[in-house]
Amino acid sequence: MNIMTDAKNLSTPTKPAGGKVRMTPSEAFIETLVAHKVKDVFGIVGSAYMDALDLFPGAGIRLVSVAHEQNAAHMADGYGRVTNRPTVCIAQNGPGITNFVTAVAAAYWAHTPMVVVTPESGSLTAGHGGFQETEQMPIFSKITKWQVHVNSPLRMAELMHRAFTIAQHERGPVQVNIPRDYFYGEGDYEILSPLVIERAAGGSNALDKAAKMLADAKFPVIVAGGGIVMSDGIDEVKALAEHLTAPVVNSYLHNDSFPANHPLSCGPLGYQGSKAAMRTISRADVVLALGTRLGPFGTLPQHGIDYWPKDAKIIQVDADHRMLGLVKKVSLAIQGDAKLAAAEILKRIKVRGARKADRSRLTEVQREKESWIAELANWPSPNKKGQIGPRRALAQLAKALPRNAMVSTDIGNVCSVANSYLRFEQPLSFLAAMSWGNCGYAWPTALGAKVARPDRPAIAYVGDGAWGMSLAEVMTAVKEKIPAVAVVFNNGQWGAEKKNQVDYFDNRFVGTNLANPDFSEVARVMGAEGYRVEHEDEVADALKAALKSGKPSVVEIMLTQELGEPFRRDAFRKPRRLLAKYRRFNAKEYR
Repeated sequence: MNIMTDAKNLSTPTKPAGGKVRMTPSEAFIETLVAHKVKDVFGIVGSAYMDALDLFPGAGIRLVSVAHEQNAAHMADGYGRVTNRPTVCIAQNGPGITNFVTAVAAAYWAHTPMVVVTPESGSLTAGHGGFQETEQMPIFSKITKWQVHVNSPLRMAELMHRAFTIAQHERGPVQVNIPRDYFYGEGDYEILSPLVIERAAGGSNALDKAAKMLADAKFPVIVAGGGIVMSDGIDEVKALAEHLTAPVVNSYLHNDSFPANHPLSCGPLGYQGSKAAMRTISRADVVLALGTRLGPFGTLPQHGIDYWPKDAKIIQVDADHRMLGLVKKVSLAIQGDAKLAAAEILKRIKVRGARKADRSRLTEVQREKESWIAELANWPSPNKKGQIGPRRALAQLAKALPRNAMVSTDIGNVCSVANSYLRFEQPLSFLAAMSWGNCGYAWPTALGAKVARPDRPAIAYVGDGAWGMSLAEVMTAVKEKIPAVAVVFNNGQWGAEKKNQVDYFDNRFVGTNLANPDFSEVARVMGAEGYRVEHEDEVADALKAALKSGKPSVVEIMLTQELGEPFRRDAFRKPRRLLAKYRRFNAKEYR
């Protein structure tokens, strides 16, 4: 029986007692996806789940078939991040599933609600070392919020439903491991509607204390983290900031957590962030950190500024109690939803009486922002013949970005410098690999975002090294008709690592120089649009043309080899070469 096409379905009055319906495990699997409003699943076809896959079209579910499974999970990540809804990826057991790992880890650190379906070898041959067999649960144990092994076909609907519930409420990937023979048979299943679990603002006493601390503060500053985007809380943060005349800074790689055009917005903290944000927060006597774990990479000194306020009182609000006080010492910890907490704190502050806007503080914020904008505009980044200074290219791209664009950035030197230039006016717009920092992230994530939101432009910033890991998905974009745009920065090097060799290893370049083809030509051969940009005044026109084409496009920008500051100055020390003293190796190698 195919309940997607038969007259009988879950709404008929022929259900057995208890709301159960007779169906196969594959049908129970599909009906659970339908109940949770899944329209798109990312992966590669595999025999391990083909019985369920056969039902996808009848259920109105699209399999977005990719070139590599890692990119399927990245696509699911992008889809989940711009919709704020659970997303699904699936693949063949064994090597298909292990290919998910890097992308699932990225989704874990991005707090993406993702259901990772991992079909495995058959239950009756488990442990025999058969074809494409491995233990699939331990691999994901540290990068998922919850794991479950389906131990009976009769629990298919129950455990899939539970997976969606936990993925959404705990904000992260969950794994459902299913023996491939458990898609077959039949049984009585109840298909449940999504379970909505209401969040809370936090403890009443803690919210009272937070309100008092902020009301009494001389220079309060708000850190708007990813929790603001996930909870749809920007309006609440705006209201609180305006009432307090409190400057707002974005946490690292969450440039869309507060509108950049707001008078109190100062820009992002962290690596390649905003000096305006850093100088502003350094003056704070009270910091309200909303929806952020205050991760170490997002609060390290940058631009020569050790900006984190040493003597400020820190109020941290996070839905996950394990994050409270984990990285930074806090004066007050509140386990609560960022949006609801902001609203409740404002309500309590208003009870204390009316407040006038602090005009002098607004003026200071504006002055810091204008100073930073001017510094960026004048930052030396010279062009050469046929090559563009990376900062000049990034500035031109920023000017040409549509206001409603979704932008994903890869890891790497130029993409990281882009953090200084990317400003957003609406949430669910900025996608990055967060603290996982894996290469090959941006392009598939942009594709997933575009599948989820075809009404919005999707643009990926990718270095030429990382592009080698994901360019195969241009074929996917062409085949699936996904009109996203990849901006590829071609400077012939692994820039982030090369900068370390410049600074610490006396310009000894091992493995960091690249020999690239013409990526725009490769894109055209693959069926996409391709644009090669060699002059600064062509950057904006090429991006606009790519977006206007309505086709998958690659904009290849030829850059100079100028490099920004390295990622990890804290992780290096001057190298020592003891063996060279004894000439056991060629001394030239250790000059």
